[in-house]
Amino acid sequence: MSKHGRVLVAMSGGIDSTVTAMILHEQGYEVVGITMKTWDYANSGGAKKETGCCSLDSINDARSVAVSMGFSHFIIDIRDEFGDHVIDNFVDEYMAGRTPNPCVLCNTHIKWSALLKRADAMDCAFIATGHYAQLNQTEAGRWHVRKSADSHKDQSYVLWGLSQECMARSRFPLGHMTKPEVRQLAYDFGYEELSKKAESFEICFVPDNDYRGFLKRRLPELEAQVAGGKFVSTAGEVLGQHEGYPFYTIGQRKGLGMAFGEPMYVTAIDAATNTVTLGPVDALVRNGMTVGGATLQKYAELPAGGLELLTKVRYKDAGTLSLVEQLAPDRLSVEFYADVRGVAPGQSAVFYEGDDVVGGGLIHASR
Repeated sequence: MSKHGRVLVAMSGGIDSTVTAMILHEQGYEVVGITMKTWDYANSGGAKKETGCCSLDSINDARSVAVSMGFSHFIIDIRDEFGDHVIDNFVDEYMAGRTPNPCVLCNTHIKWSALLKRADAMDCAFIATGHYAQLNQTEAGRWHVRKSADSHKDQSYVLWGLSQECMARSRFPLGHMTKPEVRQLAYDFGYEELSKKAESFEICFVPDNDYRGFLKRRLPELEAQVAGGKFVSTAGEVLGQHEGYPFYTIGQRKGLGMAFGEPMYVTAIDAATNTVTLGPVDALVRNGMTVGGATLQKYAELPAGGLELLTKVRYKDAGTLSLVEQLAPDRLSVEFYADVRGVAPGQSAVFYEGDDVVGGGLIHASR
């Protein structure tokens, strides 16, 4: 009989998820390892071989650890649901002139859904992942994500979409640890090679980091359809031709293919007219935005008049103090108290009260 119950651990074969399983096993949980097959990169026609959580080597690494520690391990194939939701959304967002964040969609709508479904089937009370984040429950009984103890590895930004049910059943054993501590623990457990394993910072289905190439392979007619669009200035002056609006992102400076005599940045993208607006860095400044598809974690709803919260508009953003007001259950208005550059529709906005995630959503429009 296990001390804490049965837990389903998402194991990618990497150091973080492996140490997560080790910790829970040592704590007395009955661990069941599960590896999700999400994507075959070879099918995309890319030049780089399959890596990360989707590779055969990673699956074998996860299974090897499970065998060595004496707990069960299963592999589930979720390529169809992953492709339908995450990859199709990735392509659709770029085609709409927005900049997607597939890791948020995958975490909150695919991986947790798949984990909970299998946890129920395997009689597991909990699910666990190797995310660097913490969970907390308020006096009112609401669950919310908190920042990791390791500020350099904190992944709370990508977990804003987790529901109350998901968080109530989740465990993040690495939330109070730093990356060096995790590597040392892997070494102490006897996994010296694993303790030195390199990390992957790429999108799993674009491991060569060439999203343009991915879009072209996914949509063979795309180049011909969008070629010849116009670069325009913020005043509407035509500056030249570009390769097609899906191949640019808000805030981009390099790779524009033209010289302008001064640094120019992508400030707006119009999919309907195939137009990309360029301007100096100050043209990226925004004072506010609207956020849709929002999920509130710490509070069931925001008070009338809103809350002053720290708003992050990118994963590595330090955050900006803002007034966040609730317009509808899933729609928020944000007023920045300082100028913010590079607010990109399609990216996630995440709101913090100290280290606590209050909620988040997708940037719809900036102002």
